[in-house]
Amino acid sequence: MEPITMAQALNAALRDALKEDERVLVFGEDVGTLGGVFRVTDGLSRDFGEDRCFDTPLAEAGIIGHAIGLAMGGFRPVVEMQFDAFAYPAFEQITSHVAKLRNRTKGRIELPMVIRIPYAGGIGGVEHHSDSSEVYYTHTAGLRVVTPGSAQDAYDLLRDAVESPDPVVFLEPKARYWAKEPVSFTRTGTPFDRARIRRQGNDVTLLAYGPMIATALEAADVAATEGRDVEVVDLRTLSPVDDETITESVRRTGRAVVVHEAAGFCGYGAEIAARVSEQCFHHLQAPVLRVTGFDVPYPAPKLEAHHLPTADRILDAIDRLQWDDEVVLAGSVRDA
Repeated sequence: MEPITMAQALNAALRDALKEDERVLVFGEDVGTLGGVFRVTDGLSRDFGEDRCFDTPLAEAGIIGHAIGLAMGGFRPVVEMQFDAFAYPAFEQITSHVAKLRNRTKGRIELPMVIRIPYAGGIGGVEHHSDSSEVYYTHTAGLRVVTPGSAQDAYDLLRDAVESPDPVVFLEPKARYWAKEPVSFTRTGTPFDRARIRRQGNDVTLLAYGPMIATALEAADVAATEGRDVEVVDLRTLSPVDDETITESVRRTGRAVVVHEAAGFCGYGAEIAARVSEQCFHHLQAPVLRVTGFDVPYPAPKLEAHHLPTADRILDAIDRLQWDDEVVLAGSVRDA
């Protein structure tokens, strides 16, 4: 298999979905003739026609409202919010209608639609172009929220998302669009709604997703040179959470660090840390730690590298988890 980028894997997933199901429609700002800002939809309008892949006005609430109607009418719309913060004008449509329609109609109406959102940082984007907005969607009951950390998962997860009977918020890490790896188009990978063990280990579990997978793997490689065996779990599906894979790993390693770009306060890692503490309490040898972005509005490009979690910050957290037997006193852990 020849390596391809994540953007190309997403394009292939959309192309295969359009080919296999005439109900699939792709639309959004500049996704037609231009092929999208990140060229994810490149060539789709040309190959499938402007009635299957088309441009919309610059009105995010209108894009989502249009998709709701199409989904109610039997289509499977895949819409693109051009950048993460551009999706906020559509937030009312997403939370009040997309997430609630099935419940409101007692299951009589499904909304099989995908909302693609390029998110997070790592590209030096200006204001409104690099938000980490995942927690808004994971907090909203009625939405599935997924994010790939590799090109293979980008293909697999998007194919699964398009076929899902539920509305899916599909978060695409912008910094990973151009990372290459071999991709199989047979969908033999990890099933939808399941986390994936990216690297096996026995000493510490790193729990990460999306753009932080590459950073977590980098930290695990460095830790190995220092004699520490780190397991990296790619959450992939943020909602619903794959508790089984997470707890099995942490119960085995006894230590856990959660990593994400978004701010730490009320961040997604807080929910994961709480679940791990509740479900793995008697297996934990140290507190669950978080490595996150800072609790500030997303910074200007010159400060981005300081804001984003790094392998060094993850390694510092791992160092804080290396407890000696003599400092575990009366069932509690204190600083060495």
